[in-house]
Amino acid sequence: MKLPKKIMRYCKFCKKHTEQKIAVTKKKAASSLTYGSKVRAKRRGRARGQGNLGRYSKPAISKFKMTGKKSSKKTDLRYTCSVCSKTTVQPHGMRIKKLEFK
Repeated sequence: MKLPKKIMRYCKFCKKHTEQKIAVTKKKAASSLTYGSKVRAKRRGRARGQGNLGRYSKPAISKFKMTGKKSSKKTDLRYTCSVCSKTTVQPHGMRIKKLEFK
């Protein structure tokens, strides 16, 4: 997909349309903690409890139609205002294999 290097876009800091520069950044991981350590952190100070918290009660899915890795990642576009030089992040990423600025 081809995008222009600069685009006219609404700046929420200036409260008007300004020319903004587009940059692509790498998607960052959601959290450094694993799911299990988050659960353990919540339980600190309390009794451990019983049971498997609803996990492992069903057999593993052996035949799943949509297995495999996705061929493209979602983009993380950041727009920098030329007036106030503040950056806003694109609310929803698009699935693009290759992004090119013209």
